[in-house]
Amino acid sequence: MTSIPVTKLGNGVEMPQLGFGVFQVPDDETQAAVKAALEAGYRSIDTAKVYGNEEGVGQALAESGIARDELFITTKLWNADQGYDETLRAFDASLGRLGLDQLDLYLIHWPLPQRDKYVATWKALEKLYEDGRVRAIGVSNFQPTHLQRLLDEGSVAPVVNQIELHPYLNQEELRAFHAGHGIATEAWSPLAKGGDLLADDTVRQLATKHGRTPAQIVIRWHLQLGNVVIPKSVTPSRIAENLDVFGFTLADEDVAALSSLDRGLRTGPDPDTFDAG
Repeated sequence: MTSIPVTKLGNGVEMPQLGFGVFQVPDDETQAAVKAALEAGYRSIDTAKVYGNEEGVGQALAESGIARDELFITTKLWNADQGYDETLRAFDASLGRLGLDQLDLYLIHWPLPQRDKYVATWKALEKLYEDGRVRAIGVSNFQPTHLQRLLDEGSVAPVVNQIELHPYLNQEELRAFHAGHGIATEAWSPLAKGGDLLADDTVRQLATKHGRTPAQIVIRWHLQLGNVVIPKSVTPSRIAENLDVFGFTLADEDVAALSSLDRGLRTGPDPDTFDAG
């Protein structure tokens, strides 16, 4: 079994640095995908209400036979459920679909600055945390201005910000803000949805140099930057391949070469303007 390093969050909770994401995995395929991930050695699973597959995740967890304290389960509050009371209800519903009594990490999925509900929403997460119903609370897709408001107006600091992050969007400024405030950086779309990034000459040359796949090179880059990373796949061989990234190390110049690929390219929405759901 692969030994996955952990990231110690700001409140002392330990989170596996490499986890398994189920974004856009249909619910009827989720159970099999999570089962394959758990069998490969993943212990951190990341889902969200809007993915529509919390039940599939829950079924896989229930059938796994793995002790609850060995698992780290994250889900996210969807945009339509922002607001204090709405958040508390949405949390209960997510917990029910997952079949869990406690969550390891709960995130606000998007800031939606135009609606200006994320501070009230954060107060609800603080309540859930204080009541022991979730071990850690954080956010997703928050920019420095949004994070600063939570730090100024909240009583519990977010311990994670899950953001789009890959060599084509390396988020250096935002990562520096996180580092200065004890917030762990978690990368979604860590491979930029494959395609151009995995075909990039620099990535391919490093794959050849290290005898690894392009995806393994990019995941290793994330790990060495200190990012928590959650690649997704529904193919068992690829799921296992994405976990097989601990037998080699990128040289400093390799990491720098990948970081230099930054072009500010988003594969998803802009958090300052996104307002769906």
